[in-house]
Amino acid sequence: MRESICHLNGDYLPLDQARVSVLDRGFIFGDGVYEVVPAYARRPFRFEQHIARLGRSLREIGMADPLGREAWRALVTRLLADNDPADQCIYIQITRGVARRDHAFPKDATAPTVFAYSFPFPHVPQALREQGAACITLPDTRWLRAHIKSIALLGNVLARQASAELGAQETILIRDGWLTEASASNVWLVRHGRLVCPPMDNLKLEGVRVGLMDELAQVAGVPLERRPVAEWELRCADEILLSSATKEVLAVTTLDGRAVATGRPGPVYAALHAAYQAAKQTV
Repeated sequence: MRESICHLNGDYLPLDQARVSVLDRGFIFGDGVYEVVPAYARRPFRFEQHIARLGRSLREIGMADPLGREAWRALVTRLLADNDPADQCIYIQITRGVARRDHAFPKDATAPTVFAYSFPFPHVPQALREQGAACITLPDTRWLRAHIKSIALLGNVLARQASAELGAQETILIRDGWLTEASASNVWLVRHGRLVCPPMDNLKLEGVRVGLMDELAQVAGVPLERRPVAEWELRCADEILLSSATKEVLAVTTLDGRAVATGRPGPVYAALHAAYQAAKQTV
């Protein structure tokens, strides 16, 4: 494997040589946003959708896009070429930059900090695909602007750590009796042959795979419905699925220590997973 190359404020350099000021507002306040672009065979997957979401997150925190779509494409393309293996993820982070510590935005213009690096795509192990994931549930106590892909992820980190300590793969979050999302995934359930997903709002990050799942469901002939999902529906679902850039689509077969339906990945998961693999070949 070659030495890992990253991008920092216009320069390309070895990852272990990248340095950011301790006064960067991302370090001090978590004042920034991020994006993760998956790539297969060094070809970005759903690039346009990821960069569009990055732009939405920037607008939500009052920042301009420092590069623009074509410059982002050139940056991602170069990092994919400069790094191994062929299947990678490109992590992009933009902060408000270096300034005197003050909660309010800097009065004088500061240059944003733009950082990106590549890491190997963490493919789901085949054994986990075949047996399905174990999940736990917790109350969703995060802030009310979860639709921003903010680097301030402590709420998500603590939720994920809770499942990690129990040997589970993910934590599904419930707010006032209603499903929101998981610590690092969107959540879907299947009832009576229909794929159901809560509508996207400020309590959930709209994963790029949310739009993709609409397309996959149509290809697979699976009826899809967007509506609020009560906790009781989650607990008696025929199937539960997770979607994210790295999980792609993954079946949940255990919830809070109890089997989901038969305790095995179901037919809707199988159809959507197959459709997802086919979609990857079109990039």
